[in-house]
Amino acid sequence: MVGGRLGKVKDMNAPQLIPNWVDGIECETHDGRSFAKVNPADGSVLFSVARSQKTDMNFAVESARNSLPDWAAVPPVKRGLMLHDIVMHMIERKDEIAEVVHKETGKSMKDALGETGGAIECGLFYASEGQRLYGRTTTSSVANKYASTIRQPVGIAGLIIAANTPIANVAWKVFPALVCGNTAILKAAEDTPATAWMFGEIAHEAGLQAGVLNIMQGYGEEAGAPLVEHPDVGVISFTGSTEVGRLIQQKAGERLAKVSLELGGKNPLVVCDDADLDNAVKQVLLSAFSNAGQRCASGSRIIVFESIYDQFTKKLVERTNKLKVGIDDGHDLGPVINEQQLQNMLQAVKKAESDGARVLIGGKRFSGKGYKSGFYMAPTLIDNVKPKDEISRCELFGPIACLYKAKSYTQALKMANDSRYGLTACIHTKDFDRANHFIQHVQAGTVVVNAGTYGSEPHMPFGGLKQSGNSTREPGTEALDIYSELKNVYINVSSSVD
Repeated sequence: MVGGRLGKVKDMNAPQLIPNWVDGIECETHDGRSFAKVNPADGSVLFSVARSQKTDMNFAVESARNSLPDWAAVPPVKRGLMLHDIVMHMIERKDEIAEVVHKETGKSMKDALGETGGAIECGLFYASEGQRLYGRTTTSSVANKYASTIRQPVGIAGLIIAANTPIANVAWKVFPALVCGNTAILKAAEDTPATAWMFGEIAHEAGLQAGVLNIMQGYGEEAGAPLVEHPDVGVISFTGSTEVGRLIQQKAGERLAKVSLELGGKNPLVVCDDADLDNAVKQVLLSAFSNAGQRCASGSRIIVFESIYDQFTKKLVERTNKLKVGIDDGHDLGPVINEQQLQNMLQAVKKAESDGARVLIGGKRFSGKGYKSGFYMAPTLIDNVKPKDEISRCELFGPIACLYKAKSYTQALKMANDSRYGLTACIHTKDFDRANHFIQHVQAGTVVVNAGTYGSEPHMPFGGLKQSGNSTREPGTEALDIYSELKNVYINVSSSVD
């Protein structure tokens, strides 16, 4: 193994070869293989990335295994203080982190800074949880017997993340895994390798002991699969597609490992006849198109009461037409993450049109000066779509939303629940009773009234029903249940005391 720094990328604080972090050291793969990371904004190659294989992952697991006893023995309060030190270094390098996120994803610096701020908030929350890693003291039915529970680490945590919000995704998994006393192996998203690499550098600078956090680059089938299948990895946490999540559940389940899955969504946003239409339009635009629609919580099914459908749709199309596409702070959305994602979206729109759908706006690759070589999908609205059409059922993970008419609230709720997914949902209404009924009866892990379909916070649990997950929740204190084991403790004492 040798160091991975081969000079810095121009205008970016990252090496020309993004290496792994194993046992506190930057290293290339055992066979020196790499792949190219392409800038989604212009199609140019940003840098090369270590292409890890099973041998490399085994090396990382060995490092995590060797470091586990010492890290688990650190009192939780001191583990929290270590995380706090990492967060302080993140604050010092906030602009650098955001620059890497900006370059890797194509989102604006403003949005990248906002995401980085969210990751910092998440880190601060879990750093403080070191002081509150609660067990429970309770009672026993037996005299002179005392009952309680304590939390202990699972062991080695395998963390697999997506590229849509790269530094936030790192924080959501790494911080709770470490504060619970686990050592961790983070498999970075292949489309955002430098963000994960920089977090590893920051953790190293902050003084995190070697081997506690190992960061591996590579493709899912070559690096992620060996991590999922390794017998020494006690818990797997995955954020990504339902299809991959299902495979992970199967593979990890064969060896009875703990699994946390945060998967896809096809999230409904209902606009009632008494809604503030201007606010509803604003929130649909943000839910469907911000971050180029690359959110598991994106609003992709817009269900509108029939009596206001034409009025609302006209406003929505007019506002969509004014959206600015590009990578600067004045733009509303940037490119999607890679060429394959873009082609999948274009094919989905074409298929929908052949099934009778009507594209109201967009539906094409954004072209022209400044866009030619980038992966830009025009903000797209589609109507005349049937609830059973393929585009109504499948997550596209891009700036595409379909509109549907509902004759009544009852029908709108039924349409909202008619999905294999159940991640987030939103309703726009001024009627408290209607809003409360929706809160109670919509099938989603998160429900919002009069805003967007997204916007989770670090102290709140996030996750979904049906095929949007496996009923686990991250972040919030609920994530501690994923990364720790509960141990029952019974103390029996003498009935007499001298």
